[in-house]
Amino acid sequence: MNWTLEVIPVPVTDMDRAKAFYTDRAGFKLDLDDEVAPGMRIIQLTPPGSRCSIAMLRGMPAFPGERTMSPGTLQGLQLCVTDIEAAREELAGRGVDVSPIRHVGATGWEEGKGDTWNSFMSFADPDGNGWVVQEAPSELSAR
Repeated sequence: MNWTLEVIPVPVTDMDRAKAFYTDRAGFKLDLDDEVAPGMRIIQLTPPGSRCSIAMLRGMPAFPGERTMSPGTLQGLQLCVTDIEAAREELAGRGVDVSPIRHVGATGWEEGKGDTWNSFMSFADPDGNGWVVQEAPSELSAR
């Protein structure tokens, strides 16, 4: 049996502002924006080429035994791309405040590209939820 990671909840304060950021700036595809019951809204978006989506929820009760996250507390979500320079240029061109490309070197984080699997950049959504982008040597299907 496969266990596939398909949806990650992202806590935000303003769903419309977050939706605009993820579609217009980060380039995610809008899959769903629906009020599933009175006062319960779900917005689901998917990064280009990904099989895993993010979901922003309003008015939905927490699953029994689950703790809720405050907006901006989700950190380290990681996306992979095959061309980090092109990805950075695309995000910056869409108005995303994206970090310089960095790699782990002898003294810690250093600016510039590193070797295979060692090139990264980061950005945050309007609430401060943090994303890391890593350069991969090939598409997932080819690894």
